[in-house]
Amino acid sequence: MLLWRVLAQSRACWPQLTGIFFLSILSLPLTLLYPLPLKIAVDSVLGHQSLPAGLHLLSNAGGRLGLLGLALFLLLSIAVLVNLQALASWWLQTYTGEKLAWDFRAQLLNHVQRLPLMFHDRYGASDCVYRIQHDAPAIQYVVVQGLIPLLTAITTLTGMIYVTGRIDRSLAGVSIAIAPILLLLSAVCSRLVRRRSLEVRALDSSAMSVIQEVLGSIRVIKAFGQETREHERFIRRSHDRISGQLHLAVRQAFFNVLTGLTIAGGTAATLYIGIQHVRAGTLTVGSLLVVMAYVAQIYQPLQLLSTKTIELQAWFSSLERAFVILDQKPEISESPKAIPLVRAKGEFVFQDVSFQYEGARSGLNGLSFRITPGSRVGIVGTTGAGKTTLLNLLMRFYDPSEGQVLLDGVDLREYRIADLRRQFAVVLQEPVLFAASIAENIAYGKRDASDAEITASAQAASAHDFISALPQGYETSAGERGTRLSGGERQRISLARAFLRDSPILILDEPTSSVDVHTEAAIMNATEHLMENRTTFMIAHRVETLKNCDVILELNQGRLMRIHKRAPQLWSLAAGT
Repeated sequence: MLLWRVLAQSRACWPQLTGIFFLSILSLPLTLLYPLPLKIAVDSVLGHQSLPAGLHLLSNAGGRLGLLGLALFLLLSIAVLVNLQALASWWLQTYTGEKLAWDFRAQLLNHVQRLPLMFHDRYGASDCVYRIQHDAPAIQYVVVQGLIPLLTAITTLTGMIYVTGRIDRSLAGVSIAIAPILLLLSAVCSRLVRRRSLEVRALDSSAMSVIQEVLGSIRVIKAFGQETREHERFIRRSHDRISGQLHLAVRQAFFNVLTGLTIAGGTAATLYIGIQHVRAGTLTVGSLLVVMAYVAQIYQPLQLLSTKTIELQAWFSSLERAFVILDQKPEISESPKAIPLVRAKGEFVFQDVSFQYEGARSGLNGLSFRITPGSRVGIVGTTGAGKTTLLNLLMRFYDPSEGQVLLDGVDLREYRIADLRRQFAVVLQEPVLFAASIAENIAYGKRDASDAEITASAQAASAHDFISALPQGYETSAGERGTRLSGGERQRISLARAFLRDSPILILDEPTSSVDVHTEAAIMNATEHLMENRTTFMIAHRVETLKNCDVILELNQGRLMRIHKRAPQLWSLAAGT
């Protein structure tokens, strides 16, 4: 059940939530006291009734003027206490709500990073961002602004009915008679709101995805002059979202109108019967005023119960979407008996390995080969041949559908995942840099690296000279995704990161495809040095880029077509190849 899951998720904040509940309950006696000064003023100051029980000892203190002063003193004292209670409750609610939201967001982000690439392919980055940033905060609304007010409302309602019944049972019965009608209205509307809220959240996520795509592809959009087209696409998505939100708002507004009319009817009936009781002499005017004040307090929690039930449905729909992320199980799981791996030798064996993506997208089919430690392996093939898939299997981003991938004679699935990933340094075709300093980007794979190590890595990657010429040197910000640097500079920083990581296995995915000839020469010289004494896998479309490779694997539609060899002693085929 979603409610129990929400309570379990908020377990760390239960002490604060308990404090919020008790502060809310504290408002009950203060609410019960609110009509008391008015009763004293009407019955005892203007009329001739004695003071309520507990205050009769003050009946002769200062006469009517003293009683008026007592009434005013009680009124101001109650107001001060109510406002102090509200201030403390507001502060604790704000702190607890923010903590719940940020803790939940952090958990979702931590989990989504560990989900398989297939999950990200299926949902996309923008949808995950929306669920983490906009759906996750619903937990604070459900718990702090939903469940606790509901519990407080139930407690307040019980107290008000009891006190009103002590004054006049028939009036209490009349006032509470509308409760079944309100609950019925709430139940009917809740189902409609829950379903519609899910649709609105999906439409909102779709509209936000346009923004993310536009900002991430701004150069392409400007180059093709498609600003107007993208603006119109966003308007269309937003219009769908607004239309859905308006339909939802109309349903809630209609429910609120029915709720208000029902409460007005109950109030009118209570007032009519109360006046009859005053005329009959069974109830004083002051007591009637107190009863009517309590009836208003009865209807307030009743209305709160109805409206909060509806609001909870919208918030629950957001939490459903957020919990979808937590419900995803990592397809790449670690065995409880996983073995550690300090530093691999770099021997790989593919034994009849096949892999298939979801849907019709092709993967790999029946690959078998063996790579000895220290070999330089080139991988060639047309787009979609399976080159990147092969590398993903090496780093265990995916597990084979059939067959085994062995590293140093051990199936990759038997290693600790963190240890296995530390064996790889990766240089991609489009280098990934973060909005941090250049030094932090170089040290991304080795957080405890010293300044000397960072500098040495940059020198090895032919990056030290241009970094030193920057305004703040190694402390210069690379900008979002490295936009403050040229393509060649970003690639050399990526190489420096690989040098610093000093892993025994190197992955090079088209490292020179998007740079000029001069920069390519510098990168290739640095790459040549980086490949020394490492098992290296390099993807390239140009065969001349792979001229220094010992083995070239030629793939076509997921199959290993042939193996080109330069130094037979460095590699051998597995049986069946």
